[in-house]
Amino acid sequence: MTTLGAVFLPYLPPERLRSVARAADEAGLDELWLWEDCFWESGIATASAALAWTERLRVGVGLLPVPLRNVALTAMEAATLHRLFPGRVDIAVGHGVQDWMAQVGARVESPMTLLREYTIALRALLRGERVSTQGRYVRLDGVELQWPPDQSPTVYMGAVGPRTLRLAGETADGTILTGGTTADAVRRARALIDDGRTGDTPHRVVVYLHAATGPDAAERMAAERRRWKYPDDADVTVTGDAEAVAGAVRRWADAGADSVILQPTSDDPDPEGFVRFAAEEVRPLV
Repeated sequence: MTTLGAVFLPYLPPERLRSVARAADEAGLDELWLWEDCFWESGIATASAALAWTERLRVGVGLLPVPLRNVALTAMEAATLHRLFPGRVDIAVGHGVQDWMAQVGARVESPMTLLREYTIALRALLRGERVSTQGRYVRLDGVELQWPPDQSPTVYMGAVGPRTLRLAGETADGTILTGGTTADAVRRARALIDDGRTGDTPHRVVVYLHAATGPDAAERMAAERRRWKYPDDADVTVTGDAEAVAGAVRRWADAGADSVILQPTSDDPDPEGFVRFAAEEVRPLV
């Protein structure tokens, strides 16, 4: 069954998260995803708060930029969240935006090498293993979590290009596909992920889908498309009522997405209403 969620965009002030998360939880939304975009809001801090404010909502961080974070720290934070809120947490890692990484002095010569080393080490730590490695970027000497998760959690990787998609299939448990991914691109991504896979464990694919509803949805989405510089003919957004949005969700799901996460416009006038719309009106139609 397709999982439906929504994004709490970091362009909203952090103090708005509580009401949005509670609205999503009360309405029965499956998932709420948060971003750690530089230099807006912390992914771990917001995830912890959203989980504490809700009862059943699954919260994802998509994604943590690995050049900013020592892998042992990420493992400690992820493990703590998984033990505090078992079964309700998803964590994704990725290259990060290279311009942002350069701004903070964290850009590396080979982002692909770092992401590979980091993901392998992170998953091993979260399995409760004692890890020693001397990689190009990731160096650990007998590091072992004292409070690992009770069960090995899913680690997602954010991926766009072919090499990273294959790497996600090889080293991660799931893949995050950014907003602006067409349904056909989901199919191509699935094939590349499968090229990299070495086992038969299910690999989950999560895709963000730009969506808008309400009387000014078309105008807001047109501005959003300009903001992201999408070509006029790119089929990467949906506007309209619940039937229209649900139809788009089904198309992306049919293309291979296990979870479709609705991404509101950056100027959505009612974020609480958006998550209720997703849960109460779109979800029954998917």
